[in-house]
Amino acid sequence: MASSLALDERALILAPPPIAADTARLLASAGIDSLCAVDLANLQACLAEGAGLAIIAEQAFKQGPSALLQEFIDQQPCWSDLPIVLLGQGSQAAKGSTNLPVGNLVLLVAPFENAQLLRMTQSALRNRRRQYLARDQLQDLQQRLDAKAAPPGEDQQRSEFARHQTRKMEAIGQLAGGVAHDFNNLLTSIGGSFELIDRRLRQGRSDGLDNVLRMGREAVSRAARLTHRLLAFSSRQSLHTQQVGLHDLLQAKRLKACVTPTVTLQVQIAKNLWSVEADDQQLQEALDNLLLNACEAMPNGGQLRIEASNQHIGAGQFAGGALCAGDYVRLRVIDDGQGMAQSTLEHAFEPFFSTKAIGQGIGLGLSMVYGFSKQSHGHVTLHSQIGQGTRVDLYLPRHVDQGQAPVKPVQPVRGYQGHHVLVVEDDPHVRQLLCQALREDGFACHSAADANEGLKVLRSTQPVDLLISDVGLPGMNGRQLAEIARNLRPRLPVLFITGYAETAMAREGFLEAGMHLISKPFELKQLQAQVTQILGKP
Repeated sequence: MASSLALDERALILAPPPIAADTARLLASAGIDSLCAVDLANLQACLAEGAGLAIIAEQAFKQGPSALLQEFIDQQPCWSDLPIVLLGQGSQAAKGSTNLPVGNLVLLVAPFENAQLLRMTQSALRNRRRQYLARDQLQDLQQRLDAKAAPPGEDQQRSEFARHQTRKMEAIGQLAGGVAHDFNNLLTSIGGSFELIDRRLRQGRSDGLDNVLRMGREAVSRAARLTHRLLAFSSRQSLHTQQVGLHDLLQAKRLKACVTPTVTLQVQIAKNLWSVEADDQQLQEALDNLLLNACEAMPNGGQLRIEASNQHIGAGQFAGGALCAGDYVRLRVIDDGQGMAQSTLEHAFEPFFSTKAIGQGIGLGLSMVYGFSKQSHGHVTLHSQIGQGTRVDLYLPRHVDQGQAPVKPVQPVRGYQGHHVLVVEDDPHVRQLLCQALREDGFACHSAADANEGLKVLRSTQPVDLLISDVGLPGMNGRQLAEIARNLRPRLPVLFITGYAETAMAREGFLEAGMHLISKPFELKQLQAQVTQILGKP
């Protein structure tokens, strides 16, 4: 009998015999065990024994949806979200079908390359292993709790702790499954675009390449927005905090452009409203998310009210110290829409939690608002009742003028000859891409894989007019490298590149004069603009 581990890692295949056999051989070549099911009933029975993923041809649902398969998907435990790769015959047929199951589906449309199917299978298995890790942690927690007989006075405390840990693991499982699901779709679009371009170039064709490139770029942009919202939820996005006046943000003309025509908008701004300390772009996105949610709660129209007022918060006014004592501006968004049940309200700020139909939202809007409020040293509260609408209160700290003299910036290096750039980046693909782009823009480029290699260049006689460094380097990080570089070459301009930089979040003390930051992912033209602004044209 096969081991439990082998069953958990196997791929179940349901497809016409020739396709099933070819798929099984392909997976075997990569060391992936598989089993071919004969029909949907057999597939459901095999799923009950264990599987890492299912690969199902669209033809399996030709006669209609499978109630057994849908029942299995719906009744999975909280940690489980079985990946299903659907082999579609045509893009429109698969997307428009109502026979397909509702779950963690990734569509792969024929014709496709074997390498593409293999990559998708390996990605699904990695996702499934993370789910198994969450399962094992839940089981271990339960066993440890059962093994310890709590003293009478501690029963309630231990029970509450167990519930808290269980909910935390459920949230982690939901987050992992949501990220994997959305990125699988995005990677399919990006990888498919590259393969189509490669195929047409090999055939000597250039027709339609603009559309293929556009699809790839759109997928990259969607991926960037997804990571941006995840960083916002985790309070690890890079914020440019500054004094922000809310009157422009709350202009009725701008707000009306964000709401549906059937919604009546009312705006009430208190006299002498304080400015806030926040990132203006992130604040605008947070407000737009709240407006979008409110409008979606009123599909038939209704009243939407926005209020802005000054608030002095006393010590202990918010439970658990959620908001420190001090002065804040409260943005209040009130709708008279459908409202939320208590069970929905408890999960509203969790990432990838959504009450919308599949494909109509990924459940990151409120989680982004929550993360933004926390990173801005503010808070957000949510009040709602079925049939009575929803109220969201966003608190942001009042801006206090510190009276600090502005720091005199380092003047850009002028001239048009011989600009030398040192790129320090540990990812070889990113490093190669950056150097190639800079050379094409006319800059002399030198590269290093870590801080130690970069220091060798900086200590040499090699000219360096600009240091470009990733913040999260292994060993000595990019900020530490910049400090030493400035000692070796005073006033050397520095451009940090980063996915997220915890030390850059607060900004105070991280970016000195002559230091700049650009966040990944960025377009090469953005990099060119930054470098040109710092150094002048090559």
